[in-house]
Amino acid sequence: MPRTVIAASSIITPLGPYPSLPVSALALDLAWQAADTTNQNYFPLGTGKYLILVRNVHATTGYTFTLTSSADERKRTGHITTYALAAGKVAAFMVDQQAGWLQTDGGFYLEGSNASIEFCILRLP
Repeated sequence: MPRTVIAASSIITPLGPYPSLPVSALALDLAWQAADTTNQNYFPLGTGKYLILVRNVHATTGYTFTLTSSADERKRTGHITTYALAAGKVAAFMVDQQAGWLQTDGGFYLEGSNASIEFCILRLP
């Protein structure tokens, strides 16, 4: 099965610094998508900067997530593997270049060990 794409609604370009006023209801809200623990996830990695937010919504149990790198021009990889995220916590990871992260299908690969792991991708201007 192919990886499950992070929905466009969970890939957000934040407003600011001078948004049109008044700012409409829900315009500043983040949208989260639960990890697909069977097929894993990806999002299309365009040029620019992305801030990957990962949260664990479980009340008491910690879970892990993985960000899968790709070989860079020197054939090095640097996966972030089974990063432990405590219950109720949020982690952030910046990607400001494609080298080392862009997969052959044009995506960025990420996965969670449980559906309590949720992703939100911020595309930074």
